[in-house]
Amino acid sequence: MTGEPEIVVASNEDEATAVAAGRIASALAESVAEHGRANWATSGGSAPVGIYRRLVAEPLRSMVPWDGVHIWWGDDRYVPRDHPLSNVKPLDDILLAIGLTEEGQAGRTWAGVPLPVENLHPFPTGEAIGGACGPEWCAATLAHELRTAGLPTTDGWPVFDVILLGIGPDGHLLSVFPGSVAFESRDLALAIPAPTHVQPHVQRVTLNPAVIPVATRAIVVVTGAAKAEVVGRIFGGDRDPKRWPGQLARRQGATWILDPAAAAGLPR
Repeated sequence: MTGEPEIVVASNEDEATAVAAGRIASALAESVAEHGRANWATSGGSAPVGIYRRLVAEPLRSMVPWDGVHIWWGDDRYVPRDHPLSNVKPLDDILLAIGLTEEGQAGRTWAGVPLPVENLHPFPTGEAIGGACGPEWCAATLAHELRTAGLPTTDGWPVFDVILLGIGPDGHLLSVFPGSVAFESRDLALAIPAPTHVQPHVQRVTLNPAVIPVATRAIVVVTGAAKAEVVGRIFGGDRDPKRWPGQLARRQGATWILDPAAAAGLPR
């Protein structure tokens, strides 16, 4: 999609999280009502933590028909699912509330949303690591699952109903860094070497950035003064997504939700 995104400047970081959670809940409910299913590609980083906390609480918890929601991940670190660096762990801990039940057994507690576990589609990092299969196998396995999941496609790329994104200090999104080989690939998912210029310095697996322009809704959450400069460059006059991957989400149908600190770099 061409054009420019909607930009929402919240009063603070907490409000930015609340706005994002509300937009996601509405998008999921609308998609299930229209199609019987919603496909959400979520992200890692700090933004999803607050969003999950909003979604697990009322009124958003009851707004979403969770049995029709399928959750995918835009990228992940090549670590086990329960590792502190995993992008899946925050969802397990908060949205599903996996922990000790009242009987003291490991499992899902009453506090989590009623999302069927079979509706979760993470990169199979734990299986890949346990079987010494490698991140390439991990990416290919997820790509096959996504290709056969029945999502609509545009130009051969699966269309997510909503994709949640954050922006790195270098302008990256997903695990697609400036100059990434992912820009030249037709693979739906790829293994990415450990970056040396941003932390954490671990191998990644990521969806192809081509899924961002075709997603029905893209929600980008950026907060903090440390991101102001890169937000300014993404919305500047130079268009070069290979240099500023975040520009892939500078499109019609996207909503950028910023706090005042992150918005300070926006061109006037």
